[in-house]
Amino acid sequence: MYSINRFINNRLKIAVLASVIATLIAAGSLYLLSSDTNSSDLAAPGVVATNFLEGSLTKAITTEDCTLSDGTETTCYRIEVSGAPVDTKIGPFCPESTSSTAEVSGIWLDGEKMYNADGQFIMDLSTIYKDVKWKLYDDSGKVKVTDTKEAFQGAARPDVQEAYKYHCVEGTWEWTETTKPVPTSILVPVTPVMASNSSTPRGNLGVTINGLVISASAPVDAILGAYTIAAFDDCGGHFNPTAGYHLHAYTGCEGVEYESHIDNPDAETKIIGYAMDGVAVFAPLSSKSTIKLDECNGRTTAKDGYHYYAQSAEKNLVVKCVKGLTAVDPLAADEGPGAQGGPAIDTAAAAKKLGITEVQLKAAFGTTMPPDTAAAAKKLGVTEAVLLDALGVPAK
Repeated sequence: MYSINRFINNRLKIAVLASVIATLIAAGSLYLLSSDTNSSDLAAPGVVATNFLEGSLTKAITTEDCTLSDGTETTCYRIEVSGAPVDTKIGPFCPESTSSTAEVSGIWLDGEKMYNADGQFIMDLSTIYKDVKWKLYDDSGKVKVTDTKEAFQGAARPDVQEAYKYHCVEGTWEWTETTKPVPTSILVPVTPVMASNSSTPRGNLGVTINGLVISASAPVDAILGAYTIAAFDDCGGHFNPTAGYHLHAYTGCEGVEYESHIDNPDAETKIIGYAMDGVAVFAPLSSKSTIKLDECNGRTTAKDGYHYYAQSAEKNLVVKCVKGLTAVDPLAADEGPGAQGGPAIDTAAAAKKLGITEVQLKAAFGTTMPPDTAAAAKKLGVTEAVLLDALGVPAK
């Protein structure tokens, strides 16, 4: 672990604000600290180890002492998912041509609507986004797809290389930095505890029972701003160079056909994972459901206690918000440009400014001490000056 002061002394000078809002990096997410918390039981059963599918975890779930976001000392579960789905097939993502059908293509979701990312969708982009510059195919109808490691890494970055704008972006394990699945460890309270106010996670939202991390919203504005489509497969996942394969939406691997497989709109759905406060996450309800949910898409039932429902896929945010306290994860706090011991750098805000996820930002820094901003910038495909500006730190 290293403090922010060490970061300053070894690498650069930081302008200290007159007043700093106390922040806490918890499990890869940034939350505002609040003294106004209500340490009452959420009536949620918490994590049940047997709900995880065989092979989804890299090791058995363990318990450890932990501190919650209100300072409460308690016991938490350490959960590490494998980073590869054990029960679903990855891909396809981009269509090969303008005549490719939905059956051989993935999906695209932009926060408002979900589309079959087929050939027709590629041709309709200029109409959908009201911009005649959209053309991701050549005169023969072949779609411009990132079909090499160089192309993938040149496009799946905050500042897309000029050669790979106007492309449909897809990747494979072999083109990621590790060339294999990336395990993710999270810390959640054994007993979910109610917070006084709900909060919206800004980093990882949780994990799935089939071995994946539930990521924060994909940076749609940055993707579209480069005239790219970072296609998802029908399961709502896609690759990036640092995080590997990860989930941004839940579709039951039915893509835009998800609701057609729900016979009873008010039927209970199945558990798909756990949020960062230890509360179970269930598959989305039908849009025609009459079931009343709270502000975090949750409700309490006699059988399952309090639990959330994933938002519909087009929202680009699986877990809308959490009602419980989260755990301060010392492992997560070590994985980035800011850490305990001084004023925290707002890595969530910095990541947003760069058009990437907080996970990607922390992965770029790794555990090198002192932090190497030049190397991190290179991994992210930006200049060091751009990275320092995003972090709110004056250039050297």
